Amino acid sequence: MITKLPPGRPRPGVTATRARHEFRTWRRERPFWAGLFTMTAGVPILYWPYAKLDLGGIPLALSTTSGAGALIIGVLLITLGLTLWYQPHLRRFSGIATLLLTLVSFPVANFGGLFLGLITGLIGGSLACSWLPHGAES
Repeated sequence: MITKLPPGRPRPGVTATRARHEFRTWRRERPFWAGLFTMTAGVPILYWPYAKLDLGGIPLALSTTSGAGALIIGVLLITLGLTLWYQPHLRRFSGIATLLLTLVSFPVANFGGLFLGLITGLIGGSLACSWLPHGAES
């Protein structure tokens, strides 16, 4: 049995296709992957100083006196990632700031979030510095 949709109402497949194309257009106008890697770098840097792990009955805590530094660096990296998405003209500033904060996180925040935040932050900062808008030359 085929049901008809009321006139003027788009089909669900058409709406999903249009939304996917709009997202693709939005993504291509900005350093999307740089922002995603930068925000992803902030998560392990924020997580490890405050994590309470239990390995076979043995408590493991990585909390140090640098918890405040890790909090500041993690929040700033997430903010820089959002800046890359919504203010793409600030890509060079955000990329350089991401690289510097990521390098500072190595001694301050448990080896840069146990190297997870360090590596993703370096990738995100490098992508941000090298991204150019479509049709732009240097």
